[in-house]
Amino acid sequence: MAAYEVDGQPIVLVYPIDGEVIAIQGFCPHQQFSLAEGDFDGHKVLTCSAHVWQFDVTTGQGINPQDCELARYPVKIEQDEIYVDVVGREPRRVGV
Repeated sequence: MAAYEVDGQPIVLVYPIDGEVIAIQGFCPHQQFSLAEGDFDGHKVLTCSAHVWQFDVTTGQGINPQDCELARYPVKIEQDEIYVDVVGREPRRVGV
């Protein structure tokens, strides 16, 4: 798991075991804590370190609580470069 900024947008890249690179918004929709500081189980569950909100990175859907989600961004890999498209995809926030 690693944090980056793409066109001014904070993102986190995760690489699940036996999966492909996934790009998600870089902060928790709850109170905008960095998700790069969270815990990734290596498969699909990312847990925010601030308040233990959990997300399925393969879908962006909230696990705990279920009524939230993360923005996911398309990823393209060419040679050794990872490209993430954030255009037109706004990060999710709760109560905003």
